[in-house]
Amino acid sequence: MRRPQLKKLSNLLSKIPVITRGEIPEVKIRAATSDSRQVQPGDAFVAIKGESYDGFDYIPAAIERGAALIVTNRPAPRGLSVACLGIDDDPRKALAWLAAATHNFPARKLRMIGVTGTDGKTSTASMIHHILTQAGLKAGMISTVNALVGAQEIDTGFHVTTPDSPAIQALLAEMVRAGMTHCVLESTSHGLAQGRAIASEFDIAVVTNVTHEHFDYHGDYQHYLKAKGLLFESLWVTSQKKIGNPRLAVLNNDDKSYGYLKRTATPNQVSYSRINQADLWADNIQNSPSELRFDCHIGEAVYPVITPMVGIYNVSNALAALGTTILGLGVEEELAVKALASQDTVPGRMERIDLGQDFIAIVDFAHTPFALEAALETARGLTEGKVIAVFGSAGLRDREKRRMMPITSIKGADITILTAEDPRTKSLDDILQDMAEAAVSVGGVEGKSFYRVGDRGDAIRKAIELAKPGDLVMACGKGHEQSMCFITTEYAWDDRTAMRAALAEHLGIEGPKMPWLPTSKS
Repeated sequence: MRRPQLKKLSNLLSKIPVITRGEIPEVKIRAATSDSRQVQPGDAFVAIKGESYDGFDYIPAAIERGAALIVTNRPAPRGLSVACLGIDDDPRKALAWLAAATHNFPARKLRMIGVTGTDGKTSTASMIHHILTQAGLKAGMISTVNALVGAQEIDTGFHVTTPDSPAIQALLAEMVRAGMTHCVLESTSHGLAQGRAIASEFDIAVVTNVTHEHFDYHGDYQHYLKAKGLLFESLWVTSQKKIGNPRLAVLNNDDKSYGYLKRTATPNQVSYSRINQADLWADNIQNSPSELRFDCHIGEAVYPVITPMVGIYNVSNALAALGTTILGLGVEEELAVKALASQDTVPGRMERIDLGQDFIAIVDFAHTPFALEAALETARGLTEGKVIAVFGSAGLRDREKRRMMPITSIKGADITILTAEDPRTKSLDDILQDMAEAAVSVGGVEGKSFYRVGDRGDAIRKAIELAKPGDLVMACGKGHEQSMCFITTEYAWDDRTAMRAALAEHLGIEGPKMPWLPTSKS
């Protein structure tokens, strides 16, 4: 991506809401970053204290790499060899606004659509993006899977949710240069709470749902919901744009977040529901292994919707996308509905893996209790045989969710296989023990209704070994992700590759090699 031109610091500061202290250095900067490893000559290095590191300690490294300016809300280190800007503000806020300013505020030249929620963000963002492009609009997208700038696809890395603010602003600037007019930005609770989406100047805010997730970081549901609400609060302060300011909130009337977000958001709102009547609502829902059908009601009009994005929960995602594009962006109803029929399935979301086996094999990203319950509900509708679920629970994450996941699976699946899922520095045996105890607490019987298989490749093999004709095997929790973390090392891992490898072994045909993990026997 193209680097910004040098700009005078005083000019940049005159355009952004960052509180400074002391004199403003006479210096020009090219870009801003909080990662000393990414500093290039002429950059501003913003010292941010994170959860596991303190940027203040990396100031010498940033200077060595060519930083022209240090930005800090603490007293400057003695003997600093480059200019320093003192701020009485959140360094993350300063980082985001400096990044936006150095790129000439690209979000002000785009119609910005933010999508947040616990589950379904990527699917909903993808649907919105697809409808816009099918309507002839030049739309980019930044999601947990990748970033799309026209025909260019940019990898956003391992275990990345919302990129940091400099990366977002650089991508938005790239979209402006490429002639994009719209951007769909997937916004996670971590990204919102850590200020990564500041200066993104949202015009439309969309929520899928807010269920149990990330309590290890946010503390409880209310704090988690408040973090999601930051997206909707930001609608109030989006700058006036030449293209206008819809300031629209798209809310899920079926979700318990509805009341809070309705009060938090701007008055211009659209509600959707697959249970009750709303601005958009659905009935006559039919879910099959190949497609999802339902009738979408908008006012007095009814539109038949067909999408390959199977799963009852995708009714809600589709309604959110239709509400955003039709009621928020003026896309013609028939065109928007027709676009959903040509939507490609999202990688790692109810993705079927078929090597000719006599049972269904699926990889899905479901990694929360709500998402797993919805995935298992969908699986029940896809087979008359048994449902076999494979999943784990991440280390250094919400321990309560670690118990909720197996309880959900024991109730919703016929066979549950507990395995590794980013244990990080936590003992995998201890994680599996917690999960097994939870399974037993609701009637699970080890060796019959559930198994513990620490190696994820072997766990998928076990599920396939147990599958009979007509059954359904589903590996959940990793989806599109390309790595798994043990201790602090990210090992290359893809559930879809692993599923294909295990199926090929089972069928005795050529296929990919099973990815290696530290738990592998060979």
